[in-house]
Amino acid sequence: MTPNPQRVVVLGGGILGVSTAVHLLREGVTVTLVSESELASGATGRSLSWLNSAGARTDPYHRLRTLGIDRYRTLFAQNPDQDWLRFDGGLFWDSPGQATATEERHQHEKSHGYDSLLLKPEQIAEVTPNIEATAVEDVAVFNPGEGWVSLPHLVDHLMEEFDARGGELLTGAGRSSLEVVDGRATGVRTADGTLHTADAVVVACGAATPSVVAEHGVKIDNGSPVSMLVVTEPVEHGVQAVLNTPRAALRPNPGNTLAADHDWYEASIVEHEDGSFTIPDEVVQELLDEASALVAGTPHLTANNWKIGYKPIPGDGEPVFGELERIPGCFVAFTHSGATLGLIGGELLAGEVATGEKHPLLETFRPERFER
Repeated sequence: MTPNPQRVVVLGGGILGVSTAVHLLREGVTVTLVSESELASGATGRSLSWLNSAGARTDPYHRLRTLGIDRYRTLFAQNPDQDWLRFDGGLFWDSPGQATATEERHQHEKSHGYDSLLLKPEQIAEVTPNIEATAVEDVAVFNPGEGWVSLPHLVDHLMEEFDARGGELLTGAGRSSLEVVDGRATGVRTADGTLHTADAVVVACGAATPSVVAEHGVKIDNGSPVSMLVVTEPVEHGVQAVLNTPRAALRPNPGNTLAADHDWYEASIVEHEDGSFTIPDEVVQELLDEASALVAGTPHLTANNWKIGYKPIPGDGEPVFGELERIPGCFVAFTHSGATLGLIGGELLAGEVATGEKHPLLETFRPERFER
């Protein structure tokens, strides 16, 4: 691996790029952070950011996600009074008639020690407030250790340290590219042609990451779908848990607002030639009506804003972390669980960049698996 780089350029102004940049600064590395637009303007700014390792996944992925939650708990202990990071649990239920599948989900979680409660509708109020119990027809699973984070607020928090440690920030750089000389990453070239040289480069561009490295013959399968996050106007709702339900996913958000998303309306999203997206207003309101039905008293919810774009998901669903064998000096970070892995992913990848030593926790997530 690349030994002890002195200067690193991080390409990507989302949570993984910012987190990696801050952890590199902590290692004493000189860092330039390059963002196509403003910080958190991509997937980081439209993530439900549910902190969890619920359901079924591979053991290495589950282990990494639980460590990701651990890092957030440390941050929460240091900042218990802020309103953008909370640990009030997560509540899941499936479509009517899927009670057996929900029970199997609960048993799987219990089998590897994940805190999980199987509840009847009338028991939900005992563990979390202001949920409309009649919305649950069968059973639900409550995971007390889960939480949520507002990633734009977290990025602001991390950037305070970035600035204090002397990091260099370049926003509005446009579509930037990886510079490779003699087979080795040597920097990043921004849209205006400016070259920012470096001993190593970290590519953390969300759903665009595979296309950045594909220009140099590296294959990373991309399964990123188009998604939308809606933030409501302020409303008295009393919800504390993150809700994952058949027709709406919902969580509290700073300012007494709610954040909602799902996937049933993906076909209603239109992508235009200029890269922008639109969706009918009535579809946005339909999502909020579905969300309202989950909240006790069914408060009327109206949208303050909604953001649409590609949700980063590698082709096989597993995270992608590490140095490219084909391009020494180029490291990638690409994952669906950008919120849950935001802190731990940046920490482990920065450690690899700074020391040249591969971390065993990232062993199964190397990008070369797509080449094979």
